[in-house]
Amino acid sequence: MGGISVEQIRELREATGAGMMDCRRALEEAGGDLQEAIDILRKKGFDQAAKRAGRETGNGVVEAYLHRTSEDYPPQMGALVELNCETDFVAKGPEFRRLARELAMHVTAANPRYVSREDVPSEVVDEERAQLRRRAEQNGGNGVPTQEEVEGQLQVFFKETCLLEQPYFREPERVVNDLVVEAISRLQENITVRRFSRFSIKEG
Repeated sequence: MGGISVEQIRELREATGAGMMDCRRALEEAGGDLQEAIDILRKKGFDQAAKRAGRETGNGVVEAYLHRTSEDYPPQMGALVELNCETDFVAKGPEFRRLARELAMHVTAANPRYVSREDVPSEVVDEERAQLRRRAEQNGGNGVPTQEEVEGQLQVFFKETCLLEQPYFREPERVVNDLVVEAISRLQENITVRRFSRFSIKEG
């Protein structure tokens, strides 16, 4: 094992869901540092996700989550999420279904408007830019805000409204896209969030 213990490999596997050999290699590369090994595996997941990005996702599931405020009161909030993958084998698997449910729970909690920034209509982006400029001017800024300042604020808008860029509700230090990428790495298939709908009685 080259100085890497079975316990270290098991701990990393439990933290990431990666295979035993991948965990061993990551720990060796990280010199036994668990957090660095986690970062290595996550980066590897992003690399694998990029390689699979163009592959067709013709299977998947529609998952629902209904939120109850108490056991004796019916749900007043919930979400539907369509999560796609390449094969029915993966679509039927428990890990893929768990991911879909986590996404539905996150949509219910965080109320995103779009799946990704590519889904935001150009007119919405233009209007947001115009509003950012107006707010900066009204707040007594020194002259007209620069393009860099406006674009910086626009990145905040994307992180607040786009599902894949939002902080994951269970672990805010990660974004939702990290969950998808890690699932791609473990399941060895392209996975895409196609669409979602959120419902709330109180919000109309």
